[in-house]
Amino acid sequence: MSATPFTCRIPDAALADLRERLARTRLPDQAPEAPWTYGTDVGYLADLIAYWRDGFDWRAQEAALNAFPQAMVQVGDLAVHCLHAPGRGPEGGPAPRPLLLCHGWPGSVFEFLDIIPRLTDPAAYGGDPAQAFTVVAPSLPGYGFSFRPGQRRLGVEEMADTLAEMMGLLGYDRFLAQGGDWGAFVTTRMAWRYPERIAGLHLNMLPVRRDRTGADPTPEEAAHYERVAHWLKEETGYQWIQGTRPQTLAFALTDSPSGLAAWQVEKFRAWSDCGGTIEAAIPRERMLANIALYWFTGAIGSAAHPYFARMHRPWPIPDGERITVPTGYAAFPKEMVRPPRSLACGMFADIRRWTEMPRGGHFAALEQPALLADDIRAFAAAL
Repeated sequence: MSATPFTCRIPDAALADLRERLARTRLPDQAPEAPWTYGTDVGYLADLIAYWRDGFDWRAQEAALNAFPQAMVQVGDLAVHCLHAPGRGPEGGPAPRPLLLCHGWPGSVFEFLDIIPRLTDPAAYGGDPAQAFTVVAPSLPGYGFSFRPGQRRLGVEEMADTLAEMMGLLGYDRFLAQGGDWGAFVTTRMAWRYPERIAGLHLNMLPVRRDRTGADPTPEEAAHYERVAHWLKEETGYQWIQGTRPQTLAFALTDSPSGLAAWQVEKFRAWSDCGGTIEAAIPRERMLANIALYWFTGAIGSAAHPYFARMHRPWPIPDGERITVPTGYAAFPKEMVRPPRSLACGMFADIRRWTEMPRGGHFAALEQPALLADDIRAFAAAL
């Protein structure tokens, strides 16, 4: 069997070890400027650590994950973990269409626990049962339960090949694909490499080149390039570290759960539509479950590798190539980088749907599961 059932069960000893490490946290001083000026706020993290140690219920989050059918799929030398949730279509109607749902960094499959039921059983949310999907949501190879110590590191190119093979092993020769962050890169690469297998591509982040193209940009394009320049200057320090010295960083984040939390919560705050208060957009329980999954699996070093591969390889879509698969895009207002449609068309030749969302940020499935699910369904229904 290439696929075997999987249930998450973290040992009690690992939970006790985590609490002990959190209790021994040594915090830095807070710089005298405004909180969050130089990164994660000390006061916020101290409160989060105390809650993680004494209030957070991992077993409840574990049970929420285990409420979905899960599998380990052997793809060559890699064991890939996935949620595999069957859809509930209309009685006597066609089988629900398969949908591959891909997360990114610092995300995980915990991002998808609220959106999957909306996709597999839309009738339960007032939708059309004919628009149900069977959802396959993998932990990206090298992330979460798709990580084993010492396994080979993968960039988005190898991830795309691995997940395409995984879908075939699960019986899906043709499917829709959806992604954000690295998941957007992986699914876009799949759409380029396996266009005959991807029935439709839906993204909530567009992996469009950041460098300026053309001698005479439109005002909208020029404004976009200005935003990109600011983002590259102020927000990409983590990329340079993870893209050049991921192993060195892994020592600190594998040894200190508080350090791991500090490294990730800054991104949850900066990249979400939270108005400066993370929990206004992302439930604290779900965010801590996501961080804890990185901690328990020890996958933070491996999860950084796509940044190293991206910095040391050509762009994943070869120069001059375009994506011909029908594409939909959900443009959430607080996404980090939002290229205008004129630039997106340079890479995506068949954009069928472009939705300007009223709210939400980078972690779309976590922040706005209803909006994202509705847009995915509408895109697929129009194909």
